[in-house]
Amino acid sequence: MTITDSQSESPLGPGPQERISTLWSTEIIPQLQDYIAIPALSPAFDPNWSQSGYLQQAVDQIYDWMRTRPIEGMSVSIEELPGRTPVIVAEIEPFGSNHTTSSHTTSNETTTLLYGHLDKQPEMEGWREDLGPWKPVMEGSKLYGRGGADDGYAAYASLAAIEAVQAAGGRHGRLVVLIEASEESGSPDLPAHVDALAERLGDVDLVICLDSGCADYNTLWLTTSLRGMVFGKLAVDIVNEGIHSGSAGGVVPSSFRIIRQLLDRIEDATDGRVLLDSANVEVPEYRRAEAHATADLLGSYVYEEYPMVDGASPVSPEPAEALLARTWMPSLAYVGADGMPPTAKAGNVLRPSTALQLSLRLPPTADSEAVERELTEVLQAEPPYGARVSFADTDSADGWNAPDLAPWLKDALDAASVANFGRNMQLFGEGGTIPFMGMLGDKFPAAQFVITGVLGPGSNAHGPNEFLDVAYAEKLTCCIADVLSAKVTAEGTHA
Repeated sequence: MTITDSQSESPLGPGPQERISTLWSTEIIPQLQDYIAIPALSPAFDPNWSQSGYLQQAVDQIYDWMRTRPIEGMSVSIEELPGRTPVIVAEIEPFGSNHTTSSHTTSNETTTLLYGHLDKQPEMEGWREDLGPWKPVMEGSKLYGRGGADDGYAAYASLAAIEAVQAAGGRHGRLVVLIEASEESGSPDLPAHVDALAERLGDVDLVICLDSGCADYNTLWLTTSLRGMVFGKLAVDIVNEGIHSGSAGGVVPSSFRIIRQLLDRIEDATDGRVLLDSANVEVPEYRRAEAHATADLLGSYVYEEYPMVDGASPVSPEPAEALLARTWMPSLAYVGADGMPPTAKAGNVLRPSTALQLSLRLPPTADSEAVERELTEVLQAEPPYGARVSFADTDSADGWNAPDLAPWLKDALDAASVANFGRNMQLFGEGGTIPFMGMLGDKFPAAQFVITGVLGPGSNAHGPNEFLDVAYAEKLTCCIADVLSAKVTAEGTHA
């Protein structure tokens, strides 16, 4: 692996970097502080989102800022479909001496699609006393609060990059910025919007997504894969009401013990292996090599970034195996529970039911619908003691494995990373899920992908004390500006 440590100037010169830094300090940070204060929960966590109005408030705030930007050839709209969350769409005509402007996409004109989302995960417990999910706090370069890093900054960074290219006298091709409002719920509303926007999207040949992560804050990290997911609620009912545990214990089986038996069907409790055939895939050798190369660079930092309690250890202390475990292996998390009162209010009662919310992360190439079917069948087959068992409220999303980078794009990303970070771009897989990427990969099989983001060590998306590293976000914005400009040069070279 080659690491270049010398800094160089952006291909566009110092102008875009200066403008982007100014935009972040004077415009974007205040906007993000206002955005963080809005409890714009994703529809899965706020079923009455339309009535509560918070998602719409976030949409309106971002839209109002976007439509005032001094970007030539841009139109911005809020698109709505009945019963679905809205999306914000910005269309920007080609800019620069090698492009002619047009209000419509021509048959041979391609589109770069920049993607982000504005809906948020729930509050989660455990925030520092001086922090909170809806309380924006700046500490040095860190902006704390829910949604700033995941993924409110994306709309602002995308337009800042475009604005900087134009202000520097650079060039870019046709661009569409798409900001959705249901990603944290698995993007259930996005396919309908993409279908409705098909003509305006045109022929997408480059996708830039700012909803991913970085392995450290010292370079540009490109995401090469994303895991899929199956989500659902496993419930066990054994009696119709709580019973004195001394009277029923030993006669009536515990609903918790039954659920433990069911979980043993799908997960090895000793090492976390998922026992479903459909959830396990052969890891491509080139992805194994990539993981080993990244592990050589990061070492034990791969798992030391997690805030484990004193004395705790990772499943595997081998960095490459840890990287593969979080990117190409299935893993099961128990993210919620019903039927269990807090310990301080727990009576001495055999409880009538137990329910767990399961989140099963899947390898990038696993068939999520097949896994959902197998998981449901295994959990509901032959219930222990004849208990009532259900696996319901399910949802699934496929993962994504990146296509090979075109030579021009690899060169552009390396050059952007050297210019802004002083070293070449690095590659790694992500453990999270972005359903839109798999959908776009199917819809535009020839497209190139730049999946990146600010979710680095300690940023703790979805958890307490989420933060956005503003210094890193500024440099990432500069990298996107460089790539937008480089694409026009590459198209001219191969015209």
